[in-house]
Amino acid sequence: SDVCSSDLGKPVAVASDVSIESLAKTEHSGTLEFIRQPVARLTGPLHTYFSVVQDDAAVQIVCRAQMEFIRKMIAGTPNADLPLLSACSPFKSGGIGGPNYYSYVPAGDISIKNVADLYLYPNTVRAVKMTGAQIREWLERSTLIFNRIDPAQAGPQPLINSLLPSYNFDVILGVTYRIDVTQQARYSTVGRVVDPSAHRIVDLRYNGKPIDESASYAVVSFNNKAGGGGNFPGLDGSSIIFESSDNNQEILKDWLTAQKTVSPTVTPTWSFAPIAVPVKVVFETSPSARQFLAGQQRIRDAGDGEKGFALFSIDLR
Repeated sequence: SDVCSSDLGKPVAVASDVSIESLAKTEHSGTLEFIRQPVARLTGPLHTYFSVVQDDAAVQIVCRAQMEFIRKMIAGTPNADLPLLSACSPFKSGGIGGPNYYSYVPAGDISIKNVADLYLYPNTVRAVKMTGAQIREWLERSTLIFNRIDPAQAGPQPLINSLLPSYNFDVILGVTYRIDVTQQARYSTVGRVVDPSAHRIVDLRYNGKPIDESASYAVVSFNNKAGGGGNFPGLDGSSIIFESSDNNQEILKDWLTAQKTVSPTVTPTWSFAPIAVPVKVVFETSPSARQFLAGQQRIRDAGDGEKGFALFSIDLR
């Protein structure tokens, strides 16, 4: 088969070296056999086509897996009684990665290859201790991926800033909240407050009640984010209460194996705050998302986008 070289950043097809192919054949075949091993069964498909605009099963499965791991690890420690939350983000969600840069796992077997696709990076798990107020600010930083929507504007308005990576759009499982995109973003990409009056996170609740801003919570994350990656307020390494060398991919694989059968359902966690007046809000995702429009109440096909993306509208009333 052909391999790829690089010519000023552009892929160039070159002929394979038969001698190298022969040397690598056994290891290559063994690797393929390993990554194709099934670890669990899916009762329905998983995908990240809409993961930045609504609750997403693929993201929440990762959240649940790492939450259960940390729950066991901190049992019997002074932090065992803290309310436990789990922060995750969609790693493959288009943007600068292009219209094919999404995760998709069909119903049926989930293989080790699929696990590596759902959790893309070789991170290791961490837990941090945060107050309710710090969790609110964490979520405020996460909403930077959304453009401000102007209720007075009549024309189409893009919801997502495609230049910002979706791995910094953290969703925190265990609380519920809404995002008011008519507000300006509170934070910049370097973690500075740029608009102190802006509050996109509204109706933040724990167990159905307004979150206690002064109470402490344990939040599961990973080594890079907990140590300051992404410039999130309160995450600079000083708040870590548990760290492990266990890889998040392995944690996800082990959790799926223990579940045996997994249903791609979501726990209601976040949504957009309603906008009282009609506005046309659009976002781009993969054309493959069209096959999953059935049952979507707020998302509609809006034609073709740019650079191979498909355009969708979302009703925020």
